[in-house]
Amino acid sequence: MRTSLNNIKLAEDYLNKQLPTGDKLLFEARMLLDHDMLTNVKAQRHAVELVKQYSREQLRTEIEAVHQTLFNNKQHRTFAQRVLSFFR
Repeated sequence: MRTSLNNIKLAEDYLNKQLPTGDKLLFEARMLLDHDMLTNVKAQRHAVELVKQYSREQLRTEIEAVHQTLFNNKQHRTFAQRVLSFFR
């Protein structure tokens, strides 16, 4: 169990480019020799990319909700007009 946690941490540091040069080279050599390690690192990279993509989509949704509230709500009409005046 401890070994797998260490491998996950090592892979995370590798993917985030936080390993010192020597450790990075050793880790890359391990991936060349251990197909399971390589597969796990690829899966971890994919998981990180999916989380980032989901986070971006969530942020877009939140920004759109704020936009709709500010520009379509009568109580914010003055604010919306002031913002739009910057672009005229």
